[in-house]
Amino acid sequence: PEVINGRTHKATVVDLSPWVEYEFRVVASNSVGMGEPSRPSALLKTKAAVPVVAPTNISGGGGSRSELVITWEPVSEELQNGEGFGYIVMFRPLGSTTWTKAVVASVESSKYIYRNESITPLSPFEVKVGVYNNEGEGTLSSISIVYSGEDEPQMAPAGASALSVSAAAVEVSWLPIPWNRHTGRVLGYEVRGW
Repeated sequence: PEVINGRTHKATVVDLSPWVEYEFRVVASNSVGMGEPSRPSALLKTKAAVPVVAPTNISGGGGSRSELVITWEPVSEELQNGEGFGYIVMFRPLGSTTWTKAVVASVESSKYIYRNESITPLSPFEVKVGVYNNEGEGTLSSISIVYSGEDEPQMAPAGASALSVSAAAVEVSWLPIPWNRHTGRVLGYEVRGW
């Protein structure tokens, strides 16, 4: 901190964070050195302000059919800048000009799920997440691309055949299901016998 003239008995402390409790001490000094610090002042909380730090790591995806799952890393308490803190989630289908806006009032939230039967599986959405408190709306994150949930495979594997390889084993083979932009990649197959 800057050194204050010995005849001055008042100073303004700047560059403090909003809505944070501080306590202060004063130390006298002269050409010989510094003395002992004063006792701490009473705790004093700075005034609230609009939050300026947006959530980070905006991502998502997964979820069920007709769902858009959006996730983010929550903003820490010391950066919330006031009471009534929450998140503003904005999203739109890629190529659209109209944003859908949702408010998530929980401070601890890190996820929002939008459900709508009209959402096509694996559709790309532009997403941004912002912050607000009782003082107003703050900063929005940059845009991230998040995909809606996948659908279950719509077709059965074709060309199933079986070949006896021993008295206790049969080798089963089939043609793989091609990747489909709407239903996603096939994670596995289940072979049933009777």
